[in-house]
Amino acid sequence: MVAPNGARKTRSDHASLPVSIADTVSEAALCHAAGASALHAHVRGAHDEHVLDAGLYRELIAEMSARVPGMLVQVTSEAVGIYTPQQQVDCIEAVVPQMVSMCLREISSGFEQPEFARRFFAWCDDNAVHVQHIVFSAEEFQHFLDYRDQGVIPAGHRCVLFVLGRYNVNFQSERADLDPFLEHDLSGLDWFTCAFGQREQDCVMAAIEAGGNARIGFENNLYLPNGEVAPNTAALVASLVSAIEAKDLSVADSALARQSLGIRNA
Repeated sequence: MVAPNGARKTRSDHASLPVSIADTVSEAALCHAAGASALHAHVRGAHDEHVLDAGLYRELIAEMSARVPGMLVQVTSEAVGIYTPQQQVDCIEAVVPQMVSMCLREISSGFEQPEFARRFFAWCDDNAVHVQHIVFSAEEFQHFLDYRDQGVIPAGHRCVLFVLGRYNVNFQSERADLDPFLEHDLSGLDWFTCAFGQREQDCVMAAIEAGGNARIGFENNLYLPNGEVAPNTAALVASLVSAIEAKDLSVADSALARQSLGIRNA
């Protein structure tokens, strides 16, 4: 999965960072050709700011369907300190996307409103919206496991993203950041890892070697493993694919990813 822009970076961070829908779709096409099977999508407002805008999401999804029809599309519900849980839910319910990423602590208001989260996740199941649950620490992952045991999160929800390095100095991740997550039983889960900083590839390779999946891109990192600034996210994908193949592993195409993740919404 690729995250080519995120909510915070702008063209001042990298001249090739995609901001418009057209730019994002073009970058997604390059990433797909390089081996990525899914797009983690953000849209921006009139001033390049992060927005949760149902109309813009529908436009992006339509453009992806026309130009990169084989690629899975996951929209973000990220609050970025701007949107309330209700606003997050309202946007996703208006879009009814194929896939959505949801920060578990955001939708549950710091784990204080599990019933609100329960209703949203039930709606996702009813509408065949695949949910990837985002956690930033092993403690938050334990909340995910507890919520599944309690039925707040449906038992069929098995996709989770471990974010490495969020609380480290200068947002720099390292392989050891994955260890607290690996102490849990991850069997039966479709788990992904993303990592902040220049060690992104090293971190996600550790996850892949442990049986996980990777999300990479300019949202979290601008640098190739050799320390050079990458020209775009597609270059990060190409580098990671080479590293994966060097381990005699293969990269799932979109059809296999859809089947593996149980994506039901076309």
